[in-house]
Amino acid sequence: MVAVIGAGQSIRRAFFYNENKVGEQNATLLSVNNMPSEKVYEDADLRLKMLLRLTSIRPDVKTNTVHISLNFSPEERLSDEKMKQIAGDYMDKIGFGRQPYMVYRHHDSGHEHMHIVTTNITYEGDRITLHNIGVNKSEPARKEIERKYGLIRAEAQSKQPFELKPADYGKVKYGKLPTQKAISAVLAQVIDQYKYTSIHGLNAILSLYNVRADQGEEGSRIRAYNGLQFRVIDESGIPVGKPVKASLFYDKPTLKSLRKRFLKNDIERQKHKKSLAATINFTLKSKQPKSVAELAEHLKKEDIRLIPRLSKEGIMYGITYVNLKNKTVFNGRELGKEFAAKALLEKIHLPIKSELKSAIIGVNTPDYIKTSTEVVPKISWSSYEQLDEKSMLELLTSYEFAASAVPNVWKKKRRKKRR
Repeated sequence: MVAVIGAGQSIRRAFFYNENKVGEQNATLLSVNNMPSEKVYEDADLRLKMLLRLTSIRPDVKTNTVHISLNFSPEERLSDEKMKQIAGDYMDKIGFGRQPYMVYRHHDSGHEHMHIVTTNITYEGDRITLHNIGVNKSEPARKEIERKYGLIRAEAQSKQPFELKPADYGKVKYGKLPTQKAISAVLAQVIDQYKYTSIHGLNAILSLYNVRADQGEEGSRIRAYNGLQFRVIDESGIPVGKPVKASLFYDKPTLKSLRKRFLKNDIERQKHKKSLAATINFTLKSKQPKSVAELAEHLKKEDIRLIPRLSKEGIMYGITYVNLKNKTVFNGRELGKEFAAKALLEKIHLPIKSELKSAIIGVNTPDYIKTSTEVVPKISWSSYEQLDEKSMLELLTSYEFAASAVPNVWKKKRRKKRR
């Protein structure tokens, strides 16, 4: 069992997230606990009012919402009654046994799991501390419940048990599930876990799941107001269906919030940069691939995905590497000039000027290699030789990250203030 505790400042947000799932028939309300009226089980508005009334007792406490998810192995099948018992035991052990809380069983993923919504404000007006609750209370409770109910232990999982796997399966397919639901499942595994530093880097990962973040075309209203939307793409990278605004998803992955992640992600991914470059370089020398597609297949065995950036004519003018092991994203130039598109083609002895897409990326190219993560304007062969990993516009408008330090000799010296 895996327990995840989220603390927030909006009881409405956590409440409606689960109630909307019930309305979509993607969740079931299993139990309502420790509320003074029996009518609350049938009346969602009354349940919310009870929680809001409780949080209003302590307006000085900003973090007043607790949203817990208890996740079980895909191999386990639990009855509703057993889930309610586990939820009750867990809440008792972490100190929330007397709190009002609702238990929802969700049906929208490949593993059994439930969500619990409550508040850390007691009926007496006290505040239950959440400091280190995961280590001090949740972990011991989780282990004890695993032993009591004979559940598969979290430590027994060789990998993260509920992680989406961006291989040849697990992709979003338009029409199979509601668009927002399908995209939301992908974003939940990508946004927080991967270390990307641009929308393009994010799209390199999302393309593995047939999803794309779209800033809109030049001159469009969405781009003018720095908006962002997510949409499903087919195997050729062509958008299908209607886009969904970023603000409509639970974690609200808007352009503003993503940009806050870019700097932090860039710093955190630097420790993996040399090992990724060394793996690619070793693969090039030892395997001596005859095409980019062949190189991609070799790297795939190392849990590295090679995502080319292609023009409409199929010319590869850029390249991105996604390391699934440590969840980092680098474009070619960031690893070194020798890993950029043009240098890579020269290294595997492919002609830069080729009239066939297959000559550059191979005839039997996997679908994820064919997928372009953005719409690219047409590029002539003459201009292609001058292109590298970034266009001039991208270079001028990109962020300068802290990890990309400026040499001291170029830094402007500060003038000493006179006292």
